[in-house]
Amino acid sequence: MKQNHIQRFLFKDLNIRGQVIQLNDAWQAMLKDRHYPPAITKLLGELTDFSVIMATGMKHTGKITLQIQGSGPITLLVVEVTHDLKIRGVAKTNETVAHSASLDELLGDGQILVTLENTQTNHHFQSYVERVGETIIDAFENFLSQSEQLPSKLWLAATDEALGGVLIQKMPDSDERDTDGWNRIYRVSSTVTDEELIQLEPEIILHRLFHEEEVELFEAQTVQYECPQDKARVDAMLLSLGEKEVRKILKEQGEIVIHNEICNFHIRYGEAEVNALFKNTQASAKTENLKSTTLQ
Repeated sequence: MKQNHIQRFLFKDLNIRGQVIQLNDAWQAMLKDRHYPPAITKLLGELTDFSVIMATGMKHTGKITLQIQGSGPITLLVVEVTHDLKIRGVAKTNETVAHSASLDELLGDGQILVTLENTQTNHHFQSYVERVGETIIDAFENFLSQSEQLPSKLWLAATDEALGGVLIQKMPDSDERDTDGWNRIYRVSSTVTDEELIQLEPEIILHRLFHEEEVELFEAQTVQYECPQDKARVDAMLLSLGEKEVRKILKEQGEIVIHNEICNFHIRYGEAEVNALFKNTQASAKTENLKSTTLQ
């Protein structure tokens, strides 16, 4: 069964909360025709897992973007997740990536940047995820623990077939509910394997891990890959260059090819497409001039 969901859960008696995520065909759609080596797939997958986890906490319309610009073999990693859990992302490299490379070897001194966009207020908030520990999961755990002021633990897995993950967070007064609660849940969570995270449905994972605990499972939220070909936006970009410049490029190159890297598609403009683009613009301009003359 295909799973493209993230679900919240709660140990009500322990005051510990969590999330479990699994993506199959949504993740495969994001990787289609990319041909990333395993090391990049794993890193981009972990970034995607974490981005979706963060996006579930959004209280407004907008999106979360996680971006890493590296100085190592991986020069760029970008994942965007909207408030309604539409995902897209891309990785860029400048050389061959070793399967066993460490995070420092892959990214060099690259920084992890989180951007939160609120489209209701047109505001952006940015913060850096400190590079601590040996893995990107260590950095994410530290970021959550500091930004939300809640001890947080993450288990993430990624292959070219699926993503999976579990997050647990210790809420205030948890120790007053059960002095061993957090340690017990953490200890049991640590037994989860990568294979379980990517192969088992979230409900089965939670049952296997916490069948001796009282777990409240909330309604699953669907995650989808969405990367539409916005040709109108590309048209507007070419129109802004002006007909003279566009025709100059067309003459020099024989064809104008616009590559959308994050969505991995090409839009091509030959002479016929350029003629149609500026013919429509000229027709609109004549209509506006006619309206203006009539009003005078």
